Amino acid sequence: MPKLAIIHTTPATVETLKALAAEMVPGVQVVNFVDDSILPQLAANGGNVAEVAPRILQYARFAEDVGADAILEACSSVGEVVAEAQSRAGIPIVRIDEAMAEEAVTRGSHIGVAATMPTTLAPTTRLIQAKAAALGKEVTVSQVLVADAFRKLTAGDQAGHDADLVAALSALAPTVDVVVLAQASMARVLPRLPEDLRHKFLTSPRLGMERVKTALASRS
Repeated sequence: MPKLAIIHTTPATVETLKALAAEMVPGVQVVNFVDDSILPQLAANGGNVAEVAPRILQYARFAEDVGADAILEACSSVGEVVAEAQSRAGIPIVRIDEAMAEEAVTRGSHIGVAATMPTTLAPTTRLIQAKAAALGKEVTVSQVLVADAFRKLTAGDQAGHDADLVAALSALAPTVDVVVLAQASMARVLPRLPEDLRHKFLTSPRLGMERVKTALASRS
């Protein structure tokens, strides 16, 4: 039975990704590491990932200690730590938003990046620009921050979070070629978006888990 370790920075992604793993990688055993102190720290320090990187690296080591065959790093705000973690690890580490960024740059040249946390906008934008550069393609990125939505989600107001996000995304979609939802926790609103606009949106959980499935298959 393959074992997947998932590193979370919020409990909001635990059940969603566990269910997605069960659906897409039947029989997989999931081990979750949750550190909900990371996002508040990033919010307070202006997104300085260097302060929290040692903890992410430690969780990657814990994952190997428990016998994981692969690791999914589930937070876009700290995704840039994955390269260093992978250089130290003996198992594959998947950055949840990498496949999404790759798909986005193949779909268009004007890409919208939506987030509910300011610490996610910059790393997601840099990832998209890096993927575009690798293809020799120029892209324009339009950023939208829906900060009130995240505050409502952390306060337990899921309906308010969803309503704010749907309104902002519905306004953004007609102005760009494709919209990237920068955080895995945002994927929940996709079914509530106008049906004629849904094709413009990319979310990270399913694309990221597809990459996990490939990583696990390569070790079997």
